[in-house]
Amino acid sequence: MPPEAARPAAESGKPLRLGGLTPLTTIDFPGRLAAVLYCQGCPWRCTYCHNTELLDAATPPALPWPDALAFLHRRRGLLDGVVFSGGEPTLQAALADALAAVRALGMQTALHTAGMYPQRLAALLPQLDWVGLDIKAPAHRHDAITAAPGSAGRPRQALRALADSGIDFECRTTWHPGLFSASELLALADELRASGVTCWAVQECRTPAAPAWTLTPEQIRQLGAGFERFTLRRA
Repeated sequence: MPPEAARPAAESGKPLRLGGLTPLTTIDFPGRLAAVLYCQGCPWRCTYCHNTELLDAATPPALPWPDALAFLHRRRGLLDGVVFSGGEPTLQAALADALAAVRALGMQTALHTAGMYPQRLAALLPQLDWVGLDIKAPAHRHDAITAAPGSAGRPRQALRALADSGIDFECRTTWHPGLFSASELLALADELRASGVTCWAVQECRTPAAPAWTLTPEQIRQLGAGFERFTLRRA
C-alpha cells in the first residue's frame, strides 16, 4: 500500500462530502442518541462492503454539508451526538472542521473507521468522544479482504494510538468462516487482548454468499474471555 501521505485527502477548505445520513440511531454511538453522517470515498475494496455506493470519492455529494449542518442545528437539545461513518471518514481533510462544527453545537462526536490513516486518526482524537475501529482480519488475511496490498499494518497503528489516548473505543470484526477460520478468529481475539482492547464486537457477515456461522458455544466463550465487553452481532 502506498505511504499514507500518498493517498490524497480532500483539498483544504473543501466541505465534507457526504453520501447521506441516518437521522437517529441508538446503536452506532453507545449510550447516546445520535445521527449518522456517511462520508464519501474509501480506497479499500472489502469483499463484504455494504456501502459500495460510498466508495468512489469523486461521486458528487448526495447531501451538501451546509444542509447536514442545518439539520443538526434543528436537532440541538434532541441529539446527544453525531457519528461520522462511511466510506472512510479520515480520507477527507474536511473532517476536522466538521468535527469542530458539531462540537460547537454542544454535541459529542464519534467516528467509525478502518484505521487506514493512523496519523490522521491520531490528530483527530482530541475532537472525538468515541471510536469504532474495524480490525478486519489477522494480518496475513487482511490484504485479501481489503484488496489493498500492505494494508494490515495500518489498523494496528491506529489501535496503538487509540489505546494510548484513553478515549473510549470498540474494535469490531466482520466475520464468516469463508473469510478465515474460527481458529484464526480465536487467535485474533488473543492479539486484541494483548493489545489492550477491552471492548470487541464480532459481526456476522451478511453478504448473500456468506456461509453459515459454525461457532460453538465453547468457541464463543473463548472469544469473549478477558474482554470487559464482548458482543456477537447476528443478522
